[in-house]
Amino acid sequence: MTKSPSTRWLALGVLSLGTLMIVLDTTIVNVALPSIRADLGFTETSLAWVVNAYMLAFGGFLLLGGWLGDLYGHRKLFLFGIVLFTFASLACGMSGAQGALLIARWIQGLGGAIVSAVYGFVCAGGGSLGVLLGGHSRGPSTGTGSFWSTSRWVLS
Repeated sequence: MTKSPSTRWLALGVLSLGTLMIVLDTTIVNVALPSIRADLGFTETSLAWVVNAYMLAFGGFLLLGGWLGDLYGHRKLFLFGIVLFTFASLACGMSGAQGALLIARWIQGLGGAIVSAVYGFVCAGGGSLGVLLGGHSRGPSTGTGSFWSTSRWVLS
């Protein structure tokens, strides 16, 4: 079964937008912290948990997300992660209490970990191949040529 070029570009766009949502959320919440503190009555100390709830779930479930992707299929798990992340984002926006926000942030982290674990293999593989293959096309002094010529000192 071959896919048309337009279908492949659409898939790349969906993958890229999904990853952008995850990366954007890890940084944009820092801008909203003063408003969150004022609206929900967080203390200075408890406000850190708005960020920590997301990061702990995100970091804790990356390996599980990768394993589940291998087990159930990367496409299904990517879509599940995006849906989970989106609904948790909606819950974050609608939360009116500290506990509800922290639980929703934790679920966001879980969804983000699933998406990142599934899509992360593409980023890692592309980054590695780009360095090796890109340098190969430029000549022996850069990229692949440089890697192979210096590897004997590094590996010995």
